[in-house]
Amino acid sequence: MQTTAPQPLRAAVPVMAAAKANPGLTPVMLNHAAWVTHDVAATADFYTRIMGMELASTVLDDSIPSTGDDIPYFHIFFRMQDGSTLAFFEAPGVPAPAKSTHPAYDIFNHIALQAANREEVMKWYEWLKSNDIEVIGPTDHKGLILSIYFHDPAGVRLEITTPLDAQWNRHTQKGYEDLKLWVDCKEQAIREGRDVPKALIELIGNIRKRYD
Repeated sequence: MQTTAPQPLRAAVPVMAAAKANPGLTPVMLNHAAWVTHDVAATADFYTRIMGMELASTVLDDSIPSTGDDIPYFHIFFRMQDGSTLAFFEAPGVPAPAKSTHPAYDIFNHIALQAANREEVMKWYEWLKSNDIEVIGPTDHKGLILSIYFHDPAGVRLEITTPLDAQWNRHTQKGYEDLKLWVDCKEQAIREGRDVPKALIELIGNIRKRYD
């Protein structure tokens, strides 16, 4: 008797019909994430002195290699313990960015840097405060991670965090289950002409007991 092989959980998440399966490619590590700074000297002081990173590399050019745009810039990289880097571009004459259209953009867009343990997070907290840097937290994210938040001189929102759950980044099955719940809820609300955020708030209320 022929049986049907079980489908992987991720197949439950809606995808385009013609989407191809990944051929086994996964990035090795974070090489760098980059932002614009309007004061590279202040940025260099912050990441070397405050954050304790090494100045890793610099590039100066009068045009962008990937696009050919004629924008003179100074590109600087700062290295962390694992070799990954944060990078910045200073391009004099570039205007300040437009203000965000919603506070969520200023809260959600950030980069999290890992500390060794809870005690080290608190050491970071005290160090940052001693340098008159405004810090939010510590915040316990439902037993998953413990974090503090602050901003660099360029306005980038940074997080220092440590896992409280040793398996915090191994909850793959639950992740796909939650993703399906979220997507299905949105699609059902749209079909029924309901307010999508309200429908999602109801969904969150129904599963909140997971953390009680």
